[in-house]
Amino acid sequence: MTFLKPGIEFSAKKLLRFAIILYGLKLNIDAVFHQGLPLLLRGIGTVAFSILVRYVLAKWLKADAPISLLLGIGTGVCGAAAIAAVSPILKSKEEDTAISIGIIALMGTLFSILYTVIHPLLPLSDSTYGALAGLTLHEIAHVALTAAPAGQDTLAMALLAKLCRVFLLVPLSFFFMFWMKKRAPRNQKHQTQIEFPWFLIGFIMTSLLGSYVLGDIIPARVSEIISNFNTFILTMAMVGLGLNVNLGALKNRALRPLIAMTITSTLLSVLTFFTL
Repeated sequence: MTFLKPGIEFSAKKLLRFAIILYGLKLNIDAVFHQGLPLLLRGIGTVAFSILVRYVLAKWLKADAPISLLLGIGTGVCGAAAIAAVSPILKSKEEDTAISIGIIALMGTLFSILYTVIHPLLPLSDSTYGALAGLTLHEIAHVALTAAPAGQDTLAMALLAKLCRVFLLVPLSFFFMFWMKKRAPRNQKHQTQIEFPWFLIGFIMTSLLGSYVLGDIIPARVSEIISNFNTFILTMAMVGLGLNVNLGALKNRALRPLIAMTITSTLLSVLTFFTL
């Protein structure tokens, strides 16, 4: 396995950042500002709720703190992409990042299935159901798969709500840069080097490019190919991270964060349902 190490490292680090840059093409900034400001405010509430409740539950359950924080960020913003973006800022171990991404992928899939099953029983209009899915589910793919069966209007509202949360990835990342600097011991502040997340600048640039330049130029088929390529690159990066996971550590460290995430996601869904 030693000869595979360079490829694993390349996938887990370089490809991961490249995937985040391409992910920016999914964010339509123009739609967020012109149609989604109320949803953006709700998205801020989703992020704050997810991180704070996860923190309290992690303390109560004595769950692994680094994994719990990453899961709170992933739940609040945009799943695996958010975890991948903030993990270098938080100086997270690759094993912690991989465990967090695995948990959030599992829970996101389960909640997507649950939403699809209970949708006919919910007393919600199509647009309100779309907002519920977009404000609470973890990945863009989960949101799309859950909302699409309810119609195009539902899907549009769900994706808009989700894009508002994706938009928050950049300010949240810079907040954690400031937070990491502040929490460093006073006598070590001058030694604390937080690597600037240059890939986030790429994320912003591709977001602007996709929102204001390429949106009316690139055919839908080409956009779909780019999106599939981005998914492929992100999957390669996830595999690279996964190959760095110690299965013994996964068994010992994942259970309590998983319980905390289940409770947080359930509370988030219920609270959003009653406040829409």
